[in-house]
Amino acid sequence: MYAWPAPNVPALPGQGPDLTVHDTASGGRVTLTPGPVARLYVCGITPYDATHIGHAATYTAFDLVQRVWLDAGHEVHFVQNVTDVDDPLLERAADTGEDWRALAERETSLFREDMTALRVLPPRHYCGAVESIPLIIPLVERLRSHCAAYDLEGDVYFSVDADRHFGSVSGLDAAAMRVLSAQRGGDPERPGKKNPLDPLLWRAARPGEPSWDGGSLGRGRPGWHIECVAIALEHLGMGFDMQGGGFDLAFPHHEMGASHAQVLTGDHPYATSYVHAGLVAYDGEKMSKSKGNLVFVSALRNDGVDPAAIRLALLANHYRTHWEWTDAVLADAVARLARWRAAVSRPDGAPADEVPRRIRAALADDLDAPSALTAVDDWAETQLATGGDDPGAPGLVSRAVDALLGVAI
Repeated sequence: MYAWPAPNVPALPGQGPDLTVHDTASGGRVTLTPGPVARLYVCGITPYDATHIGHAATYTAFDLVQRVWLDAGHEVHFVQNVTDVDDPLLERAADTGEDWRALAERETSLFREDMTALRVLPPRHYCGAVESIPLIIPLVERLRSHCAAYDLEGDVYFSVDADRHFGSVSGLDAAAMRVLSAQRGGDPERPGKKNPLDPLLWRAARPGEPSWDGGSLGRGRPGWHIECVAIALEHLGMGFDMQGGGFDLAFPHHEMGASHAQVLTGDHPYATSYVHAGLVAYDGEKMSKSKGNLVFVSALRNDGVDPAAIRLALLANHYRTHWEWTDAVLADAVARLARWRAAVSRPDGAPADEVPRRIRAALADDLDAPSALTAVDDWAETQLATGGDDPGAPGLVSRAVDALLGVAI
């Protein structure tokens, strides 16, 4: 599967500091010191309705991670999946009468367009679940051979008790896990499971559902968590630098994925850090497909909203906070973009050497984008009020905003 074109990232003088982030697994801050190549995995969409502002907020946050690492002198190996076969996709296709493959391709294509418009740096490997089935089947077979998986009426389940580190990603107790499992795609009430939390690895073929030859597993399709594990292990290996995604992926998705990988390899941890973005609300509730309270990036673009303003609206909120999208949030971003563009359009400028330093320091401090925006606001205010005599200042600010924040002004 192909990704989307990469925007140009301007070079800046100097080099940024190491990135410190809040790690869900430890509950504290960790300073990441990757080698020459920083390895990042961010879970992608299930393409039955893309791309809403909640998606965009998450992927913009992890785009900042890439930009901080690039500015610190690292090469970035970024991998992302597309869950292009799963229950929500099949249900939407059945409801609309559309072929599930056509639906997945259309929404994935729209997602690419939105990521391009928002100037999100693309993954090196962009992998669909369907194309990854040849990677997934041997992993499930290995888990079964290690007595870490078992059959139940033709389905294959992972035994969470096989991983002594299970629970170390989310830090939740069994009762909380069971509630979230039921809410987020699990089946804790299914009779016959060894542990109610055990997740599905391979779903045996059902009438009317797509299925593939799984060898010793029989015909079926993969579970959700093993999909990402197969892709990450293939392209990044164990111990990669950051596993990222939305807040609601910490459990069960990232917890289960880590356990799959740790049992498969005998190594720990699966990822050095687990970083999760907050949820975006609209009309007082979490923005979600099930609730139907969605604001789509493509709809905003079709209404003539500058994608740079959409990105600024997302960056105005710290990535870990839960916040609400409103017309006022967007209006503030549109006004900010206009101020910045007016400021950099002047031929001479107020001194700007501190602007890249302040942006770098803010982003290195757990991706504090709001403080980074304030650094540019402060310069723009001085520039518009009094100006200066440095002909290189507007260009330096423009390049810093582009390179580090991904906003073209």
